[in-house]
This record gives sequence, C-alpha cells and structure tokens, in this order.
Amino acid sequence: MDADALLTALADPARWRLVHLLAERPRPVGVLAQLAGARQPQTTKHLQTLERAGVVTSQRTGRRRVYALRSAPLRDLAAALDRLAGSADRPGGANETHDRYGAGLEAERLAAEQPGWADGRSFTFRRSLAARPDLVWRHLTEAPLLTRWWTPDDLRVSELIFEARPGGRIVQEYRDVEDTQGLDPVAGRAEGTVDDVRPGERLAYRLSPLLPDGSLAFTAHLDLGLRPTDAGTDLDVRYRITDSTVDSADFVAGIEIGFGQSLDKLAATLTDEAHDTDTGANADTDTDTRSTK
Repeated sequence: MDADALLTALADPARWRLVHLLAERPRPVGVLAQLAGARQPQTTKHLQTLERAGVVTSQRTGRRRVYALRSAPLRDLAAALDRLAGSADRPGGANETHDRYGAGLEAERLAAEQPGWADGRSFTFRRSLAARPDLVWRHLTEAPLLTRWWTPDDLRVSELIFEARPGGRIVQEYRDVEDTQGLDPVAGRAEGTVDDVRPGERLAYRLSPLLPDGSLAFTAHLDLGLRPTDAGTDLDVRYRITDSTVDSADFVAGIEIGFGQSLDKLAATLTDEAHDTDTGANADTDTDTRSTK
C-alpha cells in the first residue's frame, strides 16, 4: 500500500464522497456523477485518481464502466493509523509525559503571581545505580560522561562546562535531540557554581536556568550524596529552589519529570556499561582459556 498516494486521493472531499457511495455498492460513472451532484467528466477524473491509488477498481460492462471499492487498502490504512495512535498512547510514552508536563505547567503558571513564589520548593530523587561510587562520581563530574545523561529524554547537551572544584563554573546548554545541525533555537541554558566536592561521597552545586533575555529564572541548589551498596551505589539528590521569578513557572513545572528522566538515563547508562564490561571480561576469559590450550 502506498499510504501517501492513498491519503492524497482520499483527502479531496469529492473523492471521499465517491468512496462513500462505492462502499454501498458498485456503481457506473453516470450514476455516481448524479448522486455526487457533479459533472461526469470531473467524476471520471476523480475515479481515475482513486483507481491509481488502488482504492477502487473498474471494469467495462457493455457500454458502461462500473467502479467498485477495494476494501483491502482501506483496512491496511486503518491498521496503520491504529498503530500510530497506539504508539502515541502507549503507557509511559512521550505523549503521556507531554500531557503530564502540560497539566503541571498550567498549575505552576497560576501559582507564579509574584517573585519568590516557588522559593523553598524542594524535590528528592533516589536511584540505585549498578556501579561503584568512584565510577558514578566520574559520570557526575566529567563533562564527556555528563553529556550522555544530563538532559531529559527529548534533549541533548550541546555545550557543557563542569569544573569539579569548589567555586568551579558550570554551563549547561541543550537542544532538541534531533536538532543535530543546530537549526532550531537553543532549548535551554543554565549557569552555576560548584559549592562542595567530596569525591565519591558528596557533590553540591547551584544551577540557574536562564530566561530568553539572559536573566535567571531561579536558582536550584542540588545536593547529591553517594552511598556504596552491595549492588553498586545509592544516589540521593535533594533539589531546592530559591530566587524564583514570575517567569520561572515553565521551568519549575518540568523539574520533577525532566530531572527524573535525566537520572533514569544515568542509571541506564551505568547498567549498559556494566553489561559491556561483564561481556568484555567474559570474552577475555574465553580468549585466555583458548590460548592456554
């Protein structure tokens, strides 16, 4: 099925009317023209377009040409549209996240009546990570590793500076994940400062998203604690807001979803790396065993 040709053919209201008429029964051109309230030459052209798209067929019967509807292309199109709808509506999918953000956005905009409206708002996150604290620490502080996870699902890091020392500078810029050529406007930019660095144990910093005019939307105070476990590391994050402006509502609405997605990407990244390491170790073991035979 050529879905583009079929959709183009069905998009015309006159042709759509003919499809409805043929769904009732096969009909000759003249009758179709009468029922559609159109001239026969125009009706013939429309029917030829539908036939080229594969949705109708015709045969000559005596002096008449009779057209009939082919149901298979319509069923295929309906199935394709149903798959698209199912993909959009899948539980936990991007559309569901978008709708959640939209609901939160409306509530936060209503609440943002004056400066300081969100000050003191806090969020907590915890992730159990499949890596030792020293490896988790590297992913929290080294720019090449941070770029792998430090954005929500639909964004990518386009610029990143992270100086992992007290007083160190932080710059985070991000774009749409599919905007590989930088043609779309920057999706967001944030700047901040590192406050406390205890390798493998604690990282604290301040980070402020920037409004379109370059001013600060609010200041996020993040405190990340690492605790070793038998399976790897428990990461606890405390996220607190100060200096909130009226225009910060759009940013505040996305914190819980967006930062949560970032941490999920961190967990997945570390799990994949652990799997790759185990696979590589097994391969090396197999090679060494074979070489000693």
